[in-house]
Amino acid sequence: MSLPKVEIYTDGACSGNPGPGGWGVYMLSGAHKKELCGGESETTNNRMEMMAVIEALNALKKRSKVTLYTDSKYVMQGITEWMEGWKAKNWKTAAKKPVKNQDLWQEIDKAIQNHDIELVWVKGHAGNDGNEKADELARQGIPV
Repeated sequence: MSLPKVEIYTDGACSGNPGPGGWGVYMLSGAHKKELCGGESETTNNRMEMMAVIEALNALKKRSKVTLYTDSKYVMQGITEWMEGWKAKNWKTAAKKPVKNQDLWQEIDKAIQNHDIELVWVKGHAGNDGNEKADELARQGIPV
């Protein structure tokens, strides 16, 4: 049985960093589209980028083949380069300091186990329709 294919665009936004922030998710699967957004009154841009990934993956009802688009190098490198080392060092950096945003990295680690994921970095604010939509949703999610 082949896995359902889903394209996910995620983005985070912050008004001040730290400050009020929002996350946005734009999902496409066949003819289906789904938009999600939310936010927090005191957060950082990186935390909102991470929340978008977590909320997107947790919204999927079954194991899927996911192409996840992000304009966050922090999220991209965290998942593809840093996370395995952090886990091996019990969530410590190479400098033996606690990993920043460990709570969310652990949630991402758990969420990605459920899916077959390909990560794709996209340049933000460069006309990619899905990324522009996720950015718009992230801005909508910022609490007033």
